[in-house]
Amino acid sequence: MLGTYSRRMLVAKTVLLCALTGAGWTLEAQDFARARDLVARVQDDLQRAANFTRTKDKERQRYENVQHHLSEFDRELSRGHFDKGKLSASIDNLKDVVKNNTLESHDRDALAKDLSDLRTLRDIR
Repeated sequence: MLGTYSRRMLVAKTVLLCALTGAGWTLEAQDFARARDLVARVQDDLQRAANFTRTKDKERQRYENVQHHLSEFDRELSRGHFDKGKLSASIDNLKDVVKNNTLESHDRDALAKDLSDLRTLRDIR
């Protein structure tokens, strides 16, 4: 498995190669598709975790915040725009869910992985 630094270097080399060969538009389209797939996965994980405790208002509000910001980020992606600010807001909201909400262990693990993957997406973009 590649480490974070190795993945970043691989992505950087791929971007450079695509730019030099004129295939940059294809890579960007693939990147946007992967980003949208990640958003869908995070939304699914959030929905599954939210079903565990829907009775507490503050916890429900945290889920709604992250889902709202992820939806806005995805909407911009569908228009071909990578909005780093909306992604950062989503990351902050997801961090609040992982840190403050009551979660089953498998949901906490899934959301922690999602948080890491969203941060990686933001960092390599």
